[in-house]
Amino acid sequence: MSKELRFSQQVERSINKKYRKSIWNNFVGAVKRYELIQSGDKIAVCVSGGKDSMLLAKLMQMLQRYSEVPFELVFLAMNPGYNVENTRQIELNAARLEIPLTVFETDIFDVTAKTDRYPCYLCAKMRRGHLYSKAKELGCNKIALGHHFSDVIETTVMAMFYGSQLQGMIPKLKSTNFEGMELIRPLYCVHEDDIISWTRYNHLEFIQCACRFTEKAFVEETGGTKRREIKELIRELKKSNPNIEKSIFNSLHRVHLDTFAGYKTKGKYYSFLENYDKKG
Repeated sequence: MSKELRFSQQVERSINKKYRKSIWNNFVGAVKRYELIQSGDKIAVCVSGGKDSMLLAKLMQMLQRYSEVPFELVFLAMNPGYNVENTRQIELNAARLEIPLTVFETDIFDVTAKTDRYPCYLCAKMRRGHLYSKAKELGCNKIALGHHFSDVIETTVMAMFYGSQLQGMIPKLKSTNFEGMELIRPLYCVHEDDIISWTRYNHLEFIQCACRFTEKAFVEETGGTKRREIKELIRELKKSNPNIEKSIFNSLHRVHLDTFAGYKTKGKYYSFLENYDKKG
């Protein structure tokens, strides 16, 4: 008689079997394609408590077990000021998935609650800074975030529609403020729809955005964020063009600078006119 699998083992089996092609292969493919992990790395996997970061934690845990490339992991959870219910939910999910969390406290929500100008931007910036700082304190040289394929293309469209610029989200990024630290995005090629499907298949419940601002009626009254608008737009476009997401994603890997009137690199703007007369 076969031994009954623990819940965490059942979840891993779902990744190895049902979601092998859509999640595991795309995850491993991104790690290899973008050279995200090297021998000797010590990586802080940042766990916010949502579906994306929890899946990332489990995938990284499995990869460490199977990989021929030796690397260390720390599962880092920052509490920016969650309420008791959300904190309990994060701890429960981590225990069920057998993710050993290292938790540290911050006062980010208290700070951002005192500002009316761009609180979400300030919150994101402070979160990133605290994560880098704690990871470096623990001897890590990289932090891994749960940004996925859908985040990548939505960010690109949002930048064009609302930021008046063509801007992407690259798979890894060296920190300019924390020397020797690097940010990696191992879920870069994993679709959000597949993450949602995996979550439902395993009957998992993760916290949504636990920010205090989203607990207010303002968000409901305005109909949500600009990102939600972009999600709905892409969903509509997929009805007539099922490959629309793939096309947007691939375009980020095939930028033709010679066709742009201007571009920015390393903080400096350039115009096509600077080299226009030099071309034959």
